Amino acid sequence: MTEKILTTRKNGMGMLLLLILLYLGALALVILCSWLGGWFYPLMVLGILYLCVGWIPFLGLKVLKPQEALVLTLFGKYIGTLKEEGFYFVNPFCTAVNPAAKTKLNQSGDVDGGNNNNAALNVLLTGQGASVQAESASKKISLKAMTLSNSRQKINDCLGNPVEIGIAVIWRVVDTAKAVFNVDNYKEYLSLQCDSAVRNIVRIYPYDVAPNVDTTGDGVADEGSLRGSSELVARRIRDEIQQKVGEAGIEIIEARITYLAYAPEIAAVMLQRQQASAIIDARKMIVDGAVGMVEMALERLNENGVVQLDEERKAAMVSNLLVVLCGNRDAQPVVNSGSLY
Repeated sequence: MTEKILTTRKNGMGMLLLLILLYLGALALVILCSWLGGWFYPLMVLGILYLCVGWIPFLGLKVLKPQEALVLTLFGKYIGTLKEEGFYFVNPFCTAVNPAAKTKLNQSGDVDGGNNNNAALNVLLTGQGASVQAESASKKISLKAMTLSNSRQKINDCLGNPVEIGIAVIWRVVDTAKAVFNVDNYKEYLSLQCDSAVRNIVRIYPYDVAPNVDTTGDGVADEGSLRGSSELVARRIRDEIQQKVGEAGIEIIEARITYLAYAPEIAAVMLQRQQASAIIDARKMIVDGAVGMVEMALERLNENGVVQLDEERKAAMVSNLLVVLCGNRDAQPVVNSGSLY
């Protein structure tokens, strides 16, 4: 389906004034002919007929605001799309089509045109005409950039650990014909493809950096992870969604990870694991620093000739220094008042 942009002149205001004059003229004709009587009754009948069907041309009046579009069909055939803001008059038998008009997702910018009727038209339209106009107003398609925030999903990462992730997708409609006719409901279609793309990408990555994991598909292990490579993961999710929704006339501007955490059933265990890993790294750093300080102390004592220590005393000194430097609590000094030996 190829989008056709209608270049209809914005003559809605002129047609509105003309239709109002015709309606008033028909009303005046009925009143005048009923007063004159006689040979004027046929004209009165014509005036009454026009008053009965004169509301139909008002259905061709369309008002568009900036960043709105209206897809029009005539007896089931697609005739084109109005995209520029303005006041238009089109064939009154044209029908606006938007299958996603009443679909409300967890997103910004959902079009709700049911309360956007023109005040002047409300006065003139009655009965079936008013209901059709209200329905037409709700069929407008928003061309603005909108943000879709899907619900959090529980997905297993590449190591099998369940994680919860939420994303926000910024998107907009770029081809109204594809959005309306190529898919049943482009909003629900987008939401479904977002869920599918997140699942496909997340299962490639571990939550944290893990050994022997290839996240790029080149056969070489790398350090990619959901937590450390969030920008790359979001970009891959965006590209995955765009491949799926291009046929629906939708452009994915950006995708962002808004929530990322282990699933509640393993969150406590993973927290203990992270704490244990942090403690091990801290202890390793403390030991490396303590060994360096002991080496420096022995070298300084030897260079300055402060005291001569045999191997046994050096071992005892090293042991004492390591206990002091690596201990969790402050050391309690013991003063030796006797001889060194």
